[in-house]
Amino acid sequence: MQPVSTGTHDTQVLIVGAGPTGLVLALWLTRLGIRVRIIDKAAEAGTTSRALAVQSRTLEFYRQLGIADAVVDGGVTIAGINLWVKGSKAARVPFRQIGEGLSPFPSALVFPQDAHEGLLIERLQALGVTVERQTELLRFDQDSAGVHATLRQPDGTEVSCRAAHLAGCDGARSIVREVLGFAFPGGTYTQRFYVADVDATGPVTDHELHIDLDDADFLAVFPLKGAGRIRLVGTVREPADENSALTFDDVSPRAIAQLQLGIAKVNWFSTYHVHHRVAPSFRQERAFLLGDAAHIHSPAGGQGMNTGIGDAVNLAWKLAAVLNHQAADSLLDTYEVERIRFARRLVATTDRGFTLATSEGALARQVRTRLIPLIAPLLFRLPSLRRFLFRTMSQIGIKYRYSTLSSGSTGSVHGGDRLPWVRTTTGHDNFDPLTSLAWQVHVYGETSAELTATCAEYQLPLHVFTWNADMPRAGLMLDAIYLIRPDGYIALAAADGKPQRLRDYLLTRYGDNNPASSNNPAGSR
Repeated sequence: MQPVSTGTHDTQVLIVGAGPTGLVLALWLTRLGIRVRIIDKAAEAGTTSRALAVQSRTLEFYRQLGIADAVVDGGVTIAGINLWVKGSKAARVPFRQIGEGLSPFPSALVFPQDAHEGLLIERLQALGVTVERQTELLRFDQDSAGVHATLRQPDGTEVSCRAAHLAGCDGARSIVREVLGFAFPGGTYTQRFYVADVDATGPVTDHELHIDLDDADFLAVFPLKGAGRIRLVGTVREPADENSALTFDDVSPRAIAQLQLGIAKVNWFSTYHVHHRVAPSFRQERAFLLGDAAHIHSPAGGQGMNTGIGDAVNLAWKLAAVLNHQAADSLLDTYEVERIRFARRLVATTDRGFTLATSEGALARQVRTRLIPLIAPLLFRLPSLRRFLFRTMSQIGIKYRYSTLSSGSTGSVHGGDRLPWVRTTTGHDNFDPLTSLAWQVHVYGETSAELTATCAEYQLPLHVFTWNADMPRAGLMLDAIYLIRPDGYIALAAADGKPQRLRDYLLTRYGDNNPASSNNPAGSR
């Protein structure tokens, strides 16, 4: 199906839900010259911290948008993870710079979701897009020309909205998913969680991460910006009536006793249940599911919000290519192909981790309280394990090698891999050109006049980097051709450096369309 004209549409993309996933989708699309409308039924943005972890891959995406520095400045870098048993610190694992040499953002970061959303909204407003609050999607239908949605406005009136595409970023209770008729298979953990933002004193207010390993109840302390500000996340030992309302006083004794906390003020407290679910599909015709509307899982590893942001970036450049008439509609099929496999694996992995952390029984307790504190500091001394853990937790290890958009390899680096990060010259690296959000070609070493001419013909920016010792260590090959997608993943890796490989790739996947001719977003409006 070829893209249709959007001249009769109110907007090109209607985004339902203004959490981080929807906001990043709106930002990326707007930067690429796509008209968006973003709505949310809530009266205001979130005022509590909720999701905390911002992973390195997310910061790399944010660098492309020019907002990474603001996020890092507003957050807290985690220097270490501390393990507690029976009211005493049993072990400490150094965590600062764990990803040194792998990413321009080598450390774990805590940046509360309320501040996070505020920053994204501010940057979106600077581009002329405002979140429409107290505006609710009631229903929609699709046809070959687009999506016809009915919205309820703040005054209760119902209005119609025509869009070329609709993005459901509306959370676990997604109305978009409901209208599409998709099931949401999975389950719900029996434990009830609590979360509390507090002002406190004590040894765990040192801007590091602290985890209590004592019992089958999970308890962790995350640092927030400011002296003595922390976030407590734990499971609740259920009272006889598991549906009874709880207060912080019901759960605070354990935190006070086990982690030697002095509570000065409770700023926010809430309880909730955690689910693990994945929708069977992320797309139906012109409607898409992203973030919690598509997949939810345990908070183990701080992956949820970052996965939704990854969904948004993956879909954004593909929507822009189709709407700018630079690709056929079939390009949008690769969104689900590339993201659903990762979502399923993530749900399974976090489920296993959460189960281990909360399992009852003598063996599980021995593993938590004796084995983990003993071996964790030793294992973290192994460079290979540190690199593996960082790649996994930071999401820089996500690969799309199985995608139809991925081709070729140069040793350990394959089409579908995230472009390996390397320093080029003092103060610069090979991620600098990615801020264009454009298709581009990289060569590490020397290029040929023929490749230069081919890139000029296809309007592909060509970036040639002087060869250095970091490049082979990262898996890059001397004089090879790397075609880079707008999201920083490798589309083609051609070890022989022959321009014909580039021509064949573009002809096979895009035919007469030229994906790079949309490289100037301002000119595509």
